[in-house]
Amino acid sequence: MALTPSNFPEPSAAAIAALAPSGTLRAAINLSNFLLVTGKGSDGNPQGVSPDMAKTLAERLGVGIELLRYKTPGEIADDGGTGAWDIANIGAEPQRAKEIAFTAAYCEIESTYLVPPDSDITSVDQVDQPGRRVASAARAAYDLWLENNLQHAELVHGSGLDGSFDVFVEQKCDALAGLRPRLVTDAERLPGSRVLEGRFTAVQQAMGTPRGRDDAGFEYLRQFVEFAKASGYVAELIARHGVVGLSVAGPA
Repeated sequence: MALTPSNFPEPSAAAIAALAPSGTLRAAINLSNFLLVTGKGSDGNPQGVSPDMAKTLAERLGVGIELLRYKTPGEIADDGGTGAWDIANIGAEPQRAKEIAFTAAYCEIESTYLVPPDSDITSVDQVDQPGRRVASAARAAYDLWLENNLQHAELVHGSGLDGSFDVFVEQKCDALAGLRPRLVTDAERLPGSRVLEGRFTAVQQAMGTPRGRDDAGFEYLRQFVEFAKASGYVAELIARHGVVGLSVAGPA
């Protein structure tokens, strides 16, 4: 059976009004996630798994779609309480959940560390030690996880993925935190460096809507995500865009 919007659960009128009160679904898209946004169309709109999830939701709701382009997930979270967007496709983290009601993840991305040449670190659990310094992209989902969970190592922030790599090299940090697919690429830029096996977390990429709206909207969004996973639609999108390093999340 082809997975078209008509196969998805049917939204109620209350859900449509809560998710797209203007008649157009304004979807906040994080351009910095290179696995979920893999290109752009001739109209400049982003393309990839994340934009396609938003487009499919809009089609099922029977409304128009506006893809709002954000450079970082932190900027999306900052706008969570302003009414600037109706849904957001970003990593679900406790700090962001204060303003955003998140579904369970629809896909996940393994996060680990890159260590410099001649490092004596051989496993993920050796990184969080007194005196160690970890470079990380400020306000990325995995960075928020590290802020909550690192007990001994010091976080050193860079601006964006490129900025965190620059900090890692220039300040001679003990490790660079990041998404495994990106770290594999970064390792090619620093001969002798190694991406550690295992992970410290898996970033949970979810869909969210601002808190304070009719619960019917969130309940439909939750059903939409669960159907998209269980039906194979998320897997189909990952395959369609040829993404390596992105996995379908388990059921809620």
